[in-house]
Amino acid sequence: MKDTYILDQSFENIDFTQQPFDRGEYENCTFTNCNFEYSDLSGFNFNDCEFTGCNLSMIKLVSTAFRDVTFKECKMLGLQFTDCNEFGLSFKFEGCTLNNSVFYKTSLKKTVFKNSKLIEVDWTECDLSNAFFMNCDLSGAIFENTNLEKADLRTSINYNIDPFSNRLKKAKFSLSEVHGLLYRLDIEIDKNS
Repeated sequence: MKDTYILDQSFENIDFTQQPFDRGEYENCTFTNCNFEYSDLSGFNFNDCEFTGCNLSMIKLVSTAFRDVTFKECKMLGLQFTDCNEFGLSFKFEGCTLNNSVFYKTSLKKTVFKNSKLIEVDWTECDLSNAFFMNCDLSGAIFENTNLEKADLRTSINYNIDPFSNRLKKAKFSLSEVHGLLYRLDIEIDKNS
């Protein structure tokens, strides 16, 4: 069976859990208010695509390619980005909820996460060098052997990052959240003085 090639199309208000979604390559396409929940997008290729207001929770991503893909206001719970095709992997997230997603060993250099919820996301052994986390909630996120060199977390909150088990050279943090770097030292920081 031959994969489909779709160019410059818009998909709006489609529930792909009820209607088949043709496997193939999608280039310069937009997906608006579509439901993909629990769908199998394994082997799909998305190039220069944008997803806005979509539900992508619990989708399967085995060998899925995302190249220059933007996600805006999307619900993306429990995704295994580790399974994606690594070649050319690049995306940005704005206003998304990525709670409980896994990026284990994924290269995410220069990736932008803006106004997003990244609660309990697993960043173990990721390359997040030069990544930009703007106004993100990182409660319960796991950073272990993660490269955060030159990453910018100044406007993000609720992170706990062990400076002894992660690479932080030239990373940027705000003074108000510095306790998230010192939690392992079991010291008390008085925020009022």
